[in-house]
Amino acid sequence: MAAVDTSGDERSDRVGETNFSEQLLMMWRALMASPLRNTIAGLLGGIFLVIVAIAFGTVLLNRWNQPFYDALERRSVDDFLRQLLVFAQIAGALLLMNVLQTWLNQTLHLKLREGLTIDLVGEWMKPRRAFRLASAGSIGVNPDQRLHEDARHLSDLSADLGIGLMQSTVLLVSFVGVLWGISSGFVFHVGGRSFAIPGYMVWAAFLYAGVASSISWLAGRPLIRLQSERYAREAEFRFSLMRVNEHVDAISLAGGEQDERRRLELDLGSVMDAARQIVRAVVRLTWFTAGYGWVTVVAPIVIASPVYFAGDLSFGGLMMAAAAFTQVHASLRWFVDNIGGIADWRATLLRVASFRSALLKLDTLHDVEQRIAFDTADDERMVLEDIAVASQEGCTRLSEDRVEVRPGEHVLFSGRPGSGKTLFFRAVAGLWPWGKGRILLPKGQTITFIPAMPYVPPGTLREALTYPRGAQEFTEAALTEALEAVGLEKLSGRLSRVGRWERELTADDLRLLSFARLILHKPRWVVIDEALDMLRGNARAQVIAALARAVPDAAIVNIGLLNGEFFTRTVKLCVDSQRPALKPAPAA
Repeated sequence: MAAVDTSGDERSDRVGETNFSEQLLMMWRALMASPLRNTIAGLLGGIFLVIVAIAFGTVLLNRWNQPFYDALERRSVDDFLRQLLVFAQIAGALLLMNVLQTWLNQTLHLKLREGLTIDLVGEWMKPRRAFRLASAGSIGVNPDQRLHEDARHLSDLSADLGIGLMQSTVLLVSFVGVLWGISSGFVFHVGGRSFAIPGYMVWAAFLYAGVASSISWLAGRPLIRLQSERYAREAEFRFSLMRVNEHVDAISLAGGEQDERRRLELDLGSVMDAARQIVRAVVRLTWFTAGYGWVTVVAPIVIASPVYFAGDLSFGGLMMAAAAFTQVHASLRWFVDNIGGIADWRATLLRVASFRSALLKLDTLHDVEQRIAFDTADDERMVLEDIAVASQEGCTRLSEDRVEVRPGEHVLFSGRPGSGKTLFFRAVAGLWPWGKGRILLPKGQTITFIPAMPYVPPGTLREALTYPRGAQEFTEAALTEALEAVGLEKLSGRLSRVGRWERELTADDLRLLSFARLILHKPRWVVIDEALDMLRGNARAQVIAALARAVPDAAIVNIGLLNGEFFTRTVKLCVDSQRPALKPAPAA
């Protein structure tokens, strides 16, 4: 089958594109639909209560500053020791809250990732979606990266940034009143005149942090695009490594190590180029954030110093005002401190939300194109009416306008190489709906589809043989008999062994295993895509004989070139050059 290639059309890359508000709304709905939503809500509630307790303790600690520093100024040892005891009590309670918050934070990380990944996997594994995603342009490339690394990273960043914002907000609310009260009595003396600015230190903190946040956003905004680009290139490099590992035997036999090394180095170079751009952007941002941080060390003292030097503020009062300013400013500068993380979070949210959006929109992919209609027949028949299957390379049609397959019939759909046999197979299976005509499926029956190269799941050979049904449904004798029927008796002693069977078995053995699975399941309807044609020597004759014995009443449709008495009727597949090819995926 020729998959739809959308690399030449940039519009196809936007199948899952959404704006920021849509991304947030979609992810919020996914969270609300998650079975873990109550657990996550409970964790967030617990974190909020702990943060409020920490804020209360921090306010007490701020009030402790004035009597402690005043005791130092008076050189009173008794008051000094008394204040140290107060400090120990406050600090002990805060330490307990800090440990509890850490546990709640880490648990929230785990539950957010679990809930997000379950949601994404559930949407991805809905019938036919994973297959169609591969035809949706660049959004369908490397879904494993988005399901694994991007989902984990988004969960971690969301938890860290969300908790940090919550904590900063609570501290801000707690200390704005304190700082306002401290600075309400500040009097400035300029040129023999005196005047007061209500809440002077509060306004100074807001202005100071606001200017810094604006400059930080302008400096750090390019990181969103750069981080997204880096993640995409990292995924491509990871996929290249997996591809080489999966085909290492063929690469070694062909002596292609140097060529593959060159390709891997090109992919690595692409990753390094994206990383270098991020390094340059981070360095530019650090010039401002680091300089701003150093200025902040003395900023509260400098802001309050006119009142102190005028004699209207004690040293303890100065330190209390500076500490309160630092807490308010620390809350307000949350954005400055986390601009890099926010850019990373936006980039990761874009990738995950776009992926999820693409999954939800797959049902409307190529929506402007005509589709094959699927329905259920009135009885146990498969009916194909006026079928033409469209792809970007052309159109495949049947030589007959109407074809009926009845129970027990063996029908061959035959075509020359390039006539679209696999495309037709996937159309009958419902994986490829684009084209015209109508397919009626047999009423009350499940069809078993056998692709040219079968899928073998990881695990024991018993699980591979009984897939997708449970191994416990079949006896040991039935499993052995199915293997012997297709000539795989050599595997009978390995049923309980775990292995990578797609690597350990030959291509012919894998196909024979799929027919042993068919004999074991005994379906009433079977559609085969060239798997019989690819069997060599006596293996094909043995499988056909086994099918005749094991499923004598089954309707068997073979799509390929096979001839013989087993198939009593042949329908031709041909290329229809008069019909238009399938267009690339349109923009979302």
